[in-house]
Amino acid sequence: MDVVSDAIGAVRIGRPSCTRVGISGSWCTRLAPYDGAGFHVVLKGGCRLLPDGPGPSLLLGTGDAVLLPHGAGHTIADRRTEPDAAARERAVPFERWQATRPPDHPASDTDEVRMLCGKYRLDRARMHPLMAELPQVVHLPHQVGGHPALRSAIDLLGRELGERQPGACVAVPSLLDLLLVYMIRAWLSEDTTGTWPTVLGDPVTAAALRALHSDPAAPWTNDRLAAEVGVSRPTLARRFAVLVGRPPMNYLTWWRLTLAATLLRDTPDSLATIARQVGYGTPYALSHAFNREFHTTPGRYRAAPSRPE
Repeated sequence: MDVVSDAIGAVRIGRPSCTRVGISGSWCTRLAPYDGAGFHVVLKGGCRLLPDGPGPSLLLGTGDAVLLPHGAGHTIADRRTEPDAAARERAVPFERWQATRPPDHPASDTDEVRMLCGKYRLDRARMHPLMAELPQVVHLPHQVGGHPALRSAIDLLGRELGERQPGACVAVPSLLDLLLVYMIRAWLSEDTTGTWPTVLGDPVTAAALRALHSDPAAPWTNDRLAAEVGVSRPTLARRFAVLVGRPPMNYLTWWRLTLAATLLRDTPDSLATIARQVGYGTPYALSHAFNREFHTTPGRYRAAPSRPE
């Protein structure tokens, strides 16, 4: 595994959802805050996105993608010229707005705007710092030749949602998962000031993280990890702590327990099996460390009600 895959896998739960909408004329709708991540992709035309709280609105054009990784409430509207406050005032809740709209007809050329609107369910209890660092709104404008994998995923997703060919119920969730990965990749490649783009751009720290995530159960020590990366122990310790914000073995302990929580949530494996998978010698050792990190026992964590949709 790699850091980005693990960071997404640790928080993603359930199945993503997506709706394709066609719109004309004057319109404005609000999406309430959501315990997950929302996204919009403009397939045709343009619109405005107004985040809740302070901050300017965004003008979105054809091919633009927007990820709201922390589930922030927001309004999307036509591109008429008006104050943001006026748009928010006339916004209709998204569910009510959708319920009153005619069915989407992909073959129609009369719609001025076509969009994909969707969301991912996320469990924020074990948010990896890479995911936590994502800004409230990630705007990825369409650029000729830019992020070709993202563009391909958008094209395929729009086609699947429009045509509803056999197998679409399998294809659409898979493409939505790809879309999330590609949007995060695009952010990592464009952000030049963030902590985690810097971490993953540093060859020493990136190699150390790759090793730890590839085999978290291995008997890692600072010396062994430094040898794996090909640098001295002081060099590894200094660069890792400065960039990641914690020493390598401290990060490994946190990740092992985060991975254990994911396995408790997503698998029926016994505590003994999970302990071996994440590098703990006994279920007792894992339980003690888990309680210290999450302030609950593994059994209570597993028995807790599922997170809401």
